[in-house]
Amino acid sequence: QVQLVESGGGLVQAGGSLRLSCAASGMPFSTYVMGWFRQTPGKEREFVAAIRWSGGSTYYVDSVKGRFTISRDNAKNTVYLQMNSLKPEDAAVYLCAARGGTLVPTTARTYNYWGQGTQVTVSS
Repeated sequence: QVQLVESGGGLVQAGGSLRLSCAASGMPFSTYVMGWFRQTPGKEREFVAAIRWSGGSTYYVDSVKGRFTISRDNAKNTVYLQMNSLKPEDAAVYLCAARGGTLVPTTARTYNYWGQGTQVTVSS
């Protein structure tokens, strides 16, 4: 049974930093594309970042480029999202997602597995 468990969310002031973690189990983690999405009430899930199994290829939505960094530790079955210079508009529930293969889509429905999410709140 595949499980993705996020942690690291919380309340931070604008300009601050948080590091999210997603621990995976029940799947061959090192062969999966891992992604981070975010969602606010009434809106669809928005792609934030993704990383290929090797860690050499990363992808970001334009609004977070230069501020967020996705990384993975295949030995620990964990993917991270380092978020710096946070803005109030970054506030959302952040969800970890996984999909097999090598393609890195930005569409939520193409990911097979999801975590429950972790809340990020940014105060202005």
